[in-house]
Amino acid sequence: MQDKTPRPAQEQPWENGWVPDTSRAPGTRRLWLAGGLAMATIIACAASVALMDRAPDKLSAAGSQSPSGEATAPGLISFATASTTGTASPGTKMAPPSPSGRSTSAAPRPQASTSPSAVGTSKSPSGHASSSRPKPQVTTRSVQSVNYPDRFWHVSGGLVKLDPVRGSESREDSTFTLVNGLAKSSCYSFVADDGRYLRHRDFVLRSERYDGSTLFRQDATFCAVSSASFPGAVMLESVNYPGRFLRHQNFGLRLDPYGYNTTNRPDFSFRLVGGLG
Repeated sequence: MQDKTPRPAQEQPWENGWVPDTSRAPGTRRLWLAGGLAMATIIACAASVALMDRAPDKLSAAGSQSPSGEATAPGLISFATASTTGTASPGTKMAPPSPSGRSTSAAPRPQASTSPSAVGTSKSPSGHASSSRPKPQVTTRSVQSVNYPDRFWHVSGGLVKLDPVRGSESREDSTFTLVNGLAKSSCYSFVADDGRYLRHRDFVLRSERYDGSTLFRQDATFCAVSSASFPGAVMLESVNYPGRFLRHQNFGLRLDPYGYNTTNRPDFSFRLVGGLG
C-alpha cells in the first residue's frame, strides 16, 4: 500500500520560510526602476538644453565690438554704415556745368571743348574739371558752308538760316559757343549769343530756351563726323535720329537723311571756323 503525503494548505508558509507579499501587485519594483530611469533621463535632457541656451549669451557677451562700440556676436557679418558724403542717388539728374564751370537750372551750359581745332576727329573732354587745373577757355565758332563759303549759320527770327555776313549784330548772331553735348558728352551742342540752344524740332533747326527735358537734350546734341568729300569739313549727325544730318536747303537748316546717291552731298558739309562776333 502506497504512502501518500498530504498537500500542505495554501495559506501556510513555504518550507524555506519565504512568505509572498500580498500587499502589492507583482512587478511593481520593475515599474519603479523604469520610472526612475525615465525621470533621470528627462532631467539630464533638460539640463543639457538649459546649458545650450546659456552658451550663446556667454558668447555674445564675449564677442568683439564694432567700430561704433556695439557688441557683435562672433561669426556675424557686420555691414558698414552708408556713406553720407553727398553722393547723388541713382537716377538723380544733374544740370551740366556752364563754360565758366558753374551750373544753372534754367539754362545749363556744358563745359566748352579744349580742342577746337580737332572737332570731328577726336572726342571732347569728359567735362569734369579738377580744382588744381585751370578752367578751359570758352570756345566760340561760326559754321561755314563748304559750297557757299560766303554764308554762315545765322539765327534770325528763332530759326537758323544760311546767310551772308552783314553788320556787327549779324556777326554776333552767327557766332556760337561750342560745348559738350547735352545728351552725349563726346558730341556737341551749340549755344547762341543770347544763351539759347540750337535744336531740331520738326526736323528744322531753331534757337530755343533750354527746358530741362530729355527730348530737348537729345534734339540739341549733334555728333561731328569728318567729311570724306571735303577735307577739314564735318557733318553733324543727330544723336536721337542716327543717319540724319544737318543740311542747308533753300538756305534754311534742317535734319535730313544723308543722300549717298544724290548731288546734294555738299549741303551736308560745314566748316567750324573762328567766331565772327
